[in-house]
Amino acid sequence: MPGFFFSHNNMTELNGKEDCKLAEGKVHKKKQKVFGADLKSYLKCMVPHIESGIKTSNSKNVMLSAEEVIQWSQSLEKLLASQSGQGVFREFLKSEFSEENIEFWLACEDYKKTKSDHLHGKAERIYEEFVQSDAIKQINIDYQMREATAKKAQDPTHSSFDEAQKTVYVLMERDSYPRFLKSKSYLNLLNQLQTNTSK
Repeated sequence: MPGFFFSHNNMTELNGKEDCKLAEGKVHKKKQKVFGADLKSYLKCMVPHIESGIKTSNSKNVMLSAEEVIQWSQSLEKLLASQSGQGVFREFLKSEFSEENIEFWLACEDYKKTKSDHLHGKAERIYEEFVQSDAIKQINIDYQMREATAKKAQDPTHSSFDEAQKTVYVLMERDSYPRFLKSKSYLNLLNQLQTNTSK
């Protein structure tokens, strides 16, 4: 399991958040005893509501129904067709450190709607962020597809990223999506909504 290292600065950034208060003094004096608790509260801050069902960042104004959340389990396509579904799935992928997949997929969807005179700039951004071999949010595609996508991005059309997008979609569909449907975050959210409906 990878180790987590937090600098003193990262710890102090959490001060002031109601759920995530860390006393600086305690961190230094009882580093070994408190580290586990600090790590737990740090992760709770960074990945909110994973245990108890996920609240999407734009869910303040969105009312979710149990029917909609049940539809997400019918296919990945239905999940991604829902704005709330995208948000909940993205939070789940963050918890698995693979959110680059949905971010790339969404960037490709946006790219397809781009006006032709803006294609070049967007293609370059998508390539640099997700496709090139040292990209910050590098997607999991093989060397041949990476090279082919690079060529298409140099002379961009609306379909430049279609093959890579399809590969990433299949990867999410076969790998992350089934785990998402069995996850606490999805099941708790569904259970919560069904309970509210039956009241």
